[in-house]
Amino acid sequence: METFLIRVLQLILSLSLLVIVHEGGHFLFARLFKVRVEKFSIFFAPWFSLFKFKSKNSETEYQIGWLPLGGYVKIAGMIDESMDTEQLKQPAQPWEFRSKLAWQRLLIMVGGVVFNFLLALFIYSMILFAWGDSYVPVQKVPMGMQFNETAKAVGFQNGDILLRADDIELERVGGDLLSQIVDARVVTVLRDGVEVPVYIPEDMMQRLMTDSVRFADFRFPYVIDSIIPGSAAQQYGLRHGDSIIALNGKNVSYYDVMEELAYRRENAETLLGDSIDPHAITLVYARDGRTDTLALSTDSEYKLGIYPDVCFSRLLPLVEINYGFFESLPAGVNLGVNTLKGYVNNMKYLFSKEGAKQLGGFGTIGSIFPAQWDWHQFWYMTAFLSIILAFMNILPIPALDGGHVLFLVYEIVARRKPSDKFMEYAQVTGMLLLFALLILANLNDVIHFFF
Repeated sequence: METFLIRVLQLILSLSLLVIVHEGGHFLFARLFKVRVEKFSIFFAPWFSLFKFKSKNSETEYQIGWLPLGGYVKIAGMIDESMDTEQLKQPAQPWEFRSKLAWQRLLIMVGGVVFNFLLALFIYSMILFAWGDSYVPVQKVPMGMQFNETAKAVGFQNGDILLRADDIELERVGGDLLSQIVDARVVTVLRDGVEVPVYIPEDMMQRLMTDSVRFADFRFPYVIDSIIPGSAAQQYGLRHGDSIIALNGKNVSYYDVMEELAYRRENAETLLGDSIDPHAITLVYARDGRTDTLALSTDSEYKLGIYPDVCFSRLLPLVEINYGFFESLPAGVNLGVNTLKGYVNNMKYLFSKEGAKQLGGFGTIGSIFPAQWDWHQFWYMTAFLSIILAFMNILPIPALDGGHVLFLVYEIVARRKPSDKFMEYAQVTGMLLLFALLILANLNDVIHFFF
């Protein structure tokens, strides 16, 4: 329950910040061009609001809604989320949106997107300034990578070291790495000291989207980090720091080998031989540079009561980069731009059967925040969500900022405005489409949770 509340609090805090900045962008450009803003709402407030405030000398009412699906500013003389069309039946006033020049209205509409993107760049820069950057260079990992079953089916093998995707040198694990691999025709890996090509099928991403585990992760030696009290490992004297080498004559020096053996045994595949008695285990381990053999009895050769050591800083080469304040600014801009490019590139997979199933709602968004409060991760996820919000809002869909921008561009080119009735129908259509996507996304969350 505590973990759930921490994630919910992070999600609400992050969304509140993003909504304030996004709507603040619209608000500031509107006021710059002397357009009246009647309401500034954080979240939506159907039927009632949690908080309202309006000063005597202000034209704007500020409110906090109870439904965290976004927010809005109600701009005079404009068809928006409020669907207030009565104002448009009156003669246009000089302080209304519809009375302003097309380029001014265009800046008002893109203000939210611009502010969200600038916020992401600023947060990324401050993250790099405060915490720096660190990563494990994939070409220098001593034990290579371990891959999921889909990756193995196309030719990857545990222990492969990733070198190149086509002619692009692979650098670090992350979204960019996966995009580079799935978009490549051939990935070159180092296998047993020899460069080996792995040919990537065109539907690689679609295959990976059906998996419940990551495409690849770092390979670790089977070193004991901790032991479950009362387990067979504790009873027979195994300790923190011991390295498991072999189990009943089978090499399990790497933890992923043990995982694979357990997986295949669960699927009725006999790898260690039918003659093995799981109650009589022969285990070879190393301690302080010496190798020893231990005979023990347990319910299963795969349930010894051991947790492996998977600490990056001790087992893998780590590159750490520190930034001064002025160095962090261009580095943050570069990180933000690359994040946007990667997200836009991956959007093409959304329009597939597998991609639609991966569409997530508030449960998915909340799950990306850490289970324990971590300011570094909180700000990193907030910057990423700000990038997503900026991109999604600029899509040319009616009811989104991008839809309004599309109609304004049409007006500039055609030199005539779409009719108010057309704009009203477009707004309704866009809102229905957005609600349908919202229902689908959250329905996917429910399905993933229960199934």
